[in-house]
Order: sequence, then C-alpha cells, then structure tokens
Amino acid sequence: MTPCVGGLVYDVHGRLLLVRRANEPGRGRWSVPGGRVEAGEDDAAAVVREMREETGLHVTPGRLIGRVVRGPYGIADYACTVVGGALRAGDDALDARWCSAADLAALPLVDGLVETLDAWGALPR
Repeated sequence: MTPCVGGLVYDVHGRLLLVRRANEPGRGRWSVPGGRVEAGEDDAAAVVREMREETGLHVTPGRLIGRVVRGPYGIADYACTVVGGALRAGDDALDARWCSAADLAALPLVDGLVETLDAWGALPR
C-alpha cells in the first residue's frame, strides 16, 4: 500500500478547500489536496509539501481526522491551519477553490468523498 496524506482546510465561512485533480486517479474530479508521502518524509512534512505544491498555501498540520483506503493508496487526512501563501492551483491541480456543502452537490467529486467526510463529521457548511 502506498502511503498518502491529505489536508482538510476550512475558511472562515466553513467552506472546505478542494482541488480539481490534474492526474490519475480521479483526473478532472475534485478532491481534498494531498498526495504521496515521499521517502524520508513523515506525514506532517508530506502534508505541508503537498498543500504548498497543489494550492500555494502554507499550512500547519494538526490532528488526524481519519484514514481511508482508495485502491492501492492508504490516505491519512489531517486538519490543517493556513499560516501563509495565496490560493492558486499548483502542479497536480487544474483548479483550487473553497467549497460549500452546496458546491459539493454540484461538482464532480472523487468517489466516496462526501460519504467519507460525512462519516468523519467533516463536511463543509
């Protein structure tokens, strides 16, 4: 199983930060920003790097929200706090934006995202 991380970030309005994936799996669909943990990295370092690369934001990772397995990927999703940067779509993202609960209903999302967020009590407002 390939270890991966994701970052859950909310703005002051309770909207969740999502990226539109540029690569498989889930190319063209919206998901939580994140990716593979590289050799020599711990989860915290991977979350910081992936968030910066995909969204332009500098974050401080917090508590583990939950874990999920998607195919060959074991993903650990962490609560994150933005400490700098400016939102922009980065290297593995076609787009990045803050999403409300209504947005989630209208966007093409990666499989299982809403159900997983709901189970974790992590849906946006």
